Amino acid sequence: MGFFLLVMLTANIIAPQAFANGAPVEYLSFETSDEANTTEIFRKASPAVVSVTSSALRRNRFSLNVMEIPRGAGSGFIWNTGGLVVTNFHVIAGADKLTVTLNDEDYPAEVVGIAPERDLAVLRLTTLPENLSVLPLGDSSELSVGRKVLAIGNPFGLDTTLTVGVVSALDREIKSPSNRRIRGVIQTDAAINPGNSGGPLLNSLGQLIGVNTAIYSPSGGSAGIGFAIPVNMLKEVVPQLIAYGKILRPILGVELASDQWTRRYGIEGVAIVRVLRGLPAADSGLVGARRDYRGNIALGDVITAIEDDTIQTQDDYATALEKYQVGDQISITTRRGEEIKTFEVTLSESR
Repeated sequence: MGFFLLVMLTANIIAPQAFANGAPVEYLSFETSDEANTTEIFRKASPAVVSVTSSALRRNRFSLNVMEIPRGAGSGFIWNTGGLVVTNFHVIAGADKLTVTLNDEDYPAEVVGIAPERDLAVLRLTTLPENLSVLPLGDSSELSVGRKVLAIGNPFGLDTTLTVGVVSALDREIKSPSNRRIRGVIQTDAAINPGNSGGPLLNSLGQLIGVNTAIYSPSGGSAGIGFAIPVNMLKEVVPQLIAYGKILRPILGVELASDQWTRRYGIEGVAIVRVLRGLPAADSGLVGARRDYRGNIALGDVITAIEDDTIQTQDDYATALEKYQVGDQISITTRRGEEIKTFEVTLSESR
């Protein structure tokens, strides 16, 4: 019986057509429309995906020879035909030498700009390959839970690996290498493993919708919970990294006490330690902490709100300021002793 079934199944596979009541019957294609979509996206997108390898240079204390020590490897993708590559900051952090592998060819790369608070970095290939492929940009604001997504990267050093899943959740938060919160993150069940970091997350149109960045995993391997930085954040950050090497932020011109210090003393808000001369905070009348005649610290202004945003931590403070541009006038609410004060401050450019 088993032999008969095997023969029949084989016959179904190789027969171009069969006949029912004398009429030909066409068999369905073995590739479904969804499989065809996945295959086509991979075919078009994979030439734009790269491997990023970082290494550090160290001098041998005995021979004094300089040694190259591997630090790690991740993924990235071509941003434009000028040879710019986007990856995660943590992939290239601390590296003295960077190598980008594209189509089995190695190219030296240099850092153009970094944003540790967003875990993003832009590299430039110092030798420009021909016919670079670039990923089309999507719109992460149009995503919804359940939408199909595809991740391409180099997990565990296995280059150009494709995994498929769905958007599991939206508006997640993860911690950046600088301990800042990254908001609006995409959660996906597409398998993401070490080495996938910096690789693209694509939608069913083959458009870039995110950068695969982190996983939640008790074991260190994929547990079906991966996180990607949304492409709309890249649209804001990457042009600044290309132009200035960093994210440009408006500033007040203050030095703040650490979150640990404010928690230790039960302070609600962010205490200003020092106000810098010639900058908006000083011009608006904000004051920092000082020592009284006994040598005790006397608080000045403690920032509790920026416009409608409540400020409890330095991360809250930085995130609130990122909503505004240089030259914007904003309202700052502080507590000075028992008094609640409000200041109108015009933001200036960071120096």
